[in-house]
Amino acid sequence: MATARIVPLKALVHGVSPWNPLSRVLRLRSRPLYSAVRDYSAAISPPSKAVVYDQHGSPDVVTRVTELPPVEIKDNDVCVRMLAAPINPSDINRIEGVYPVRPPLPAVGGYEGVGEVHAIGSAVKGLSPGDWVIPSPPSTGTWQTYVVKEQSVWQKVDKSTPMEYAATVIVNPLTALRMLEDFIALKSGDTIVQNGATSIVGQCVIQLARLRGIHSINIIRDRAGSDEAKAHLKQLGADEVYTESQLEVKNVRGLLGNIPEPVLGFNCVGGNAASLILKFLKQGGTMVTYGGMSKKPITVSTSAFIFKELTLTGFWLQRWMSSDKPEERQSMIDYLLGLCRDGKLKYELEVSPFDDFHSALEKAMGKRGRQPKQILKF
Repeated sequence: MATARIVPLKALVHGVSPWNPLSRVLRLRSRPLYSAVRDYSAAISPPSKAVVYDQHGSPDVVTRVTELPPVEIKDNDVCVRMLAAPINPSDINRIEGVYPVRPPLPAVGGYEGVGEVHAIGSAVKGLSPGDWVIPSPPSTGTWQTYVVKEQSVWQKVDKSTPMEYAATVIVNPLTALRMLEDFIALKSGDTIVQNGATSIVGQCVIQLARLRGIHSINIIRDRAGSDEAKAHLKQLGADEVYTESQLEVKNVRGLLGNIPEPVLGFNCVGGNAASLILKFLKQGGTMVTYGGMSKKPITVSTSAFIFKELTLTGFWLQRWMSSDKPEERQSMIDYLLGLCRDGKLKYELEVSPFDDFHSALEKAMGKRGRQPKQILKF
């Protein structure tokens, strides 16, 4: 339970900074000292330990861990003690300055996570200290020990959900689910094809497709450990897994056997890996691009458009999350978390203490070879 703390007014005034919305504390100087302390003592967050960056650049260079001062908890605000937050590729891109939507600088890193309600404003209904919540839609600044945002940002989640899955349910699993549902009316027996199959989205696509009776053809990079990666994806429910070099054949459809040609493909790599998806797709099929990890363009032959009548489109979760569909969004998240609790949706994760942030960051940036998704535990 949250407890009221008497916070010296002097400390509050000295805490004013670009990070601290308590500037109006300065206007209390004309009021009696006791009155000012009484009014604010129960409406201030604890100080927060945070990952901060003042400029864009390589995350391992421009980020630092520092302490931020307390902030005011307004009537409609919820103060959340963060429990866990992932390091996603999009988090790295925001810090690098290459992601299309970025917070103003200076900024706190992170975009999703799970936390426990620490304190609530006087007008907050439906949440209590001790509840678990996630930012939905995701919201910047989750790489810190305490976050204060309006109640509308937070969605309550079942506390029986494994913490690391609650922290990661939106950016990757929800992307997989929406792509399976938004472009083609898939039915049991249909087939999808994807590259980047070892990614979290890829692993989720395999499992969600299998639950619907949908076959999956999966493409992975040629690298050390590819046999182990294939075996792992097969355990998750993949029908077929190929390295890119295995698909250097004239007719990839001959590899499918009794599996129907894919009607839908997911591309998160670009370059040659995207071209392989186009080779697999049946006439009239659709390829959805949701990433570009290779940073290489997608090249499409004229015949793919004219004779195969393929459709190429894109998906960006943030646009869907920003649409006015709060009930649908909550329903989808609850569904995914239910699958996680039942053991029907799982993916590779590694939990690291927040104090080991820079080590976890290096792993997330690929500086220590292939690593599981890094989750910061606060």
